[in-house]
Amino acid sequence: MTINYQSRLTALQNYLQEQSIDIAMITDPANVFYYTGFHSDPHERFLALVLDGRDQAFTLFVPALDKEIADNESYVKNIVPISDEEDPFSKLQMELGANVQYIGLEMKVVSMFRHQRLQDVFPDAGYTDIQPAINKQRLKKSRNEMDYLQEAVNIIEKVLAEGIKKVKVGMTEAELAAELEFLMKKLGAAGPSFSTIVLAGEKSALPHGTPGDRALQNGDFLLIDFGVITNAGYCSDITRTFIVGEATEEQRKIYDIVLKSNQAGIDAVQAGVPLKAFDIAARKVIDESGYGDYFNNRVGHGLGIEVHEEPSIHENNETIAENGLMFTIEPGIYLPDYGGVRIEDEVYINENGKAEVLTTFPKDLQILT
Repeated sequence: MTINYQSRLTALQNYLQEQSIDIAMITDPANVFYYTGFHSDPHERFLALVLDGRDQAFTLFVPALDKEIADNESYVKNIVPISDEEDPFSKLQMELGANVQYIGLEMKVVSMFRHQRLQDVFPDAGYTDIQPAINKQRLKKSRNEMDYLQEAVNIIEKVLAEGIKKVKVGMTEAELAAELEFLMKKLGAAGPSFSTIVLAGEKSALPHGTPGDRALQNGDFLLIDFGVITNAGYCSDITRTFIVGEATEEQRKIYDIVLKSNQAGIDAVQAGVPLKAFDIAARKVIDESGYGDYFNNRVGHGLGIEVHEEPSIHENNETIAENGLMFTIEPGIYLPDYGGVRIEDEVYINENGKAEVLTTFPKDLQILT
């Protein structure tokens, strides 16, 4: 499986030429990875992929300690290392010259500090936001990317199958989360794609709660929401909800409503209709069951290199769905002080405009004993 980085870079070049942008400076590590194949967490250090539109040259600025890794991983081979004692903005000016008129930035990413430093070294420059153009480019996933995303799903489903065997009354949420994250590495992942969510009993009503010292008890809902990032740099995200010991009729009823909502959302997925249709279809099931007040988030989000990407699948999104979109369908019911259920799958709109579901872990209610 290979990624065509040149086509990605060429598409970016064409956009910058159309917009008459002198310099594009990409500093979000996920976007740098998208265009170069170089994956890095620079922490406070300076990382940037710079396209000089005046001569169509790409330069990758990296922390000096990452130079060797960048040499091996990056498609862009013009690499400028910056050591810790150097001023990256002076080095940027030295490489590009001071006569820069128009700079494209990811405006949600660039801090006020970095903006001020850019103004210091490029005093005559104006700025424009290139993030929407990058998002649009990243939005549609190729079949090669889907192979990487499927790998991430396959690993996390193996982790879940092994992990639930370790569930026992008396263990804490944090202990189970630790077991799951150990299994991720053991089964071939680079690590978790986000901090693993394990919530028991009444805490399962917190959609993004934090695992703690709450011990698992008989009769608890057990909500597990987690994913991995693979060595290829792609993410997965899946949620399943279980019951420990024995289920009540009310628990079974709530679970069944969420399962039907999940399936209704998936059944609605196709190219050519507004994205909101997927949310509305799932939400209608929960609304008509009388639990609409307890489902207060969107039904899904895109994922790929990052665990939250475009598109956002919510009831007001009029954007028309098209081939190549990849996203979650994850309805839930969250009853304060009682508990909650979420069921999350990953769905791709394939070349035929139809839904392809990547996740296969069983969704029928499982009682863990």
